[in-house]
Amino acid sequence: MKYKIALFLLLIFVLQSCQDENEKRRAENEKVAKKNEKIFNNINKAWIFIDEPINDIAEQKISSWNEWRDFLKEIGEKPRRTIGAFQKKSKAISNKAMALNNNIPPEFNQPAIKSRISILITKVRMMDLFIHLSKIPDEKVTFLIGDINKEIVSLERQMDKIVEKAKIPKEEGEADFLRMLDTTRAIPNTNADQMRMHNLDQNSPKVE
Repeated sequence: MKYKIALFLLLIFVLQSCQDENEKRRAENEKVAKKNEKIFNNINKAWIFIDEPINDIAEQKISSWNEWRDFLKEIGEKPRRTIGAFQKKSKAISNKAMALNNNIPPEFNQPAIKSRISILITKVRMMDLFIHLSKIPDEKVTFLIGDINKEIVSLERQMDKIVEKAKIPKEEGEADFLRMLDTTRAIPNTNADQMRMHNLDQNSPKVE
């Protein structure tokens, strides 16, 4: 009889322990779910990119610079419902950003533009890195979204400056002055000239 009672009590203890473990696991899952929901809501709220050109110059480039057009289109498509969708979209944006180094229009293929593209790519790749971490630092992701928007504006303004500067007519004589800055044309080879003059003097007939 005592054996049956002990077995019964042990069974109750095991069942109670399993129930407590299930409750603990359920509470932990609820805690994780709430945290993930908060992360999702923060990122979803901040996920607003400048996907339209801010000036006429950038608008014109959409038709000729395919990579820039594709990048703006990619950031304009907002993911929905799950953090996984944001992760997938972030990777796609990163790929489009990397492509901006290709086929840069000739008038923009200069250091001022390339440096801004490089900074933009760095910001996008950082965002993609953070959003794929197991514990997503949502505050860093949202901060980088703002930074990416700033870099987009900076790049488009630089485009505008380059085009506007190209419209300014050169003053009379400026082209000649710029050519004179070319040292290969402006500075004669004086040493070679002096040697030639010396040789001519040596070889010329002398009158007694």
